Amino acid sequence: MTPFIESVNVGLPRNVPWLGEAVATGIFKTEVHRPVRVSFLNLDGDRQADLTVHGGPHKAVYGYPSEHYEYWRAQLRVDELPWGAFGENLDTAGLLEDDVYVGDRYVVGSATFEVTQPRVPCFKLGIKFGDQGMLKRFLQSRRTGFYFKVIGEGEVVAGDKIERTARGSISIADVLRAAYDRPGDPALITLASQAHALPENWRAEFRDRLARAD
Repeated sequence: MTPFIESVNVGLPRNVPWLGEAVATGIFKTEVHRPVRVSFLNLDGDRQADLTVHGGPHKAVYGYPSEHYEYWRAQLRVDELPWGAFGENLDTAGLLEDDVYVGDRYVVGSATFEVTQPRVPCFKLGIKFGDQGMLKRFLQSRRTGFYFKVIGEGEVVAGDKIERTARGSISIADVLRAAYDRPGDPALITLASQAHALPENWRAEFRDRLARAD
């Protein structure tokens, strides 16, 4: 099957209550049924609330495999789970973490994307689901999805094919193994530390782990 976009989802930040305070979050997304402009920092109609930890060139667009929704419906014991439920911009079909590599480049519609890193959830995912335990469940599932850097601006719409034009050096699944498996595989950690498309904060952490092991 040729990979394709199942859904395009956008949302602007809103204030939600948390621990007696109002917290701004852009995690609430709504499916859109029209072509959406892709810029270097986000999709038209989409914004990130806290730019110190979200957004930026290396987290411009968040993709999530639509195949994982069946798993989460069972885990959460719900019959319905709308696209964009995890704060993703693109629900993909035919792309999974073990076959999506950091550094992969994809043409989608008239835009070009590069895979940069897995998603590591923050407390706002817990707010979205009303359960802070969701952070641990999400990460332990290794069904994290992946962030894209926008290499070429353009437009995307549900149904667009996802065409890979370049292959990266390490899969998203292996980055997660390098980061979270204990004890870690030194060869895998080394490979992750050398993945140039992976943001520097990730690579620095892997280099530190290798140095501590020595």
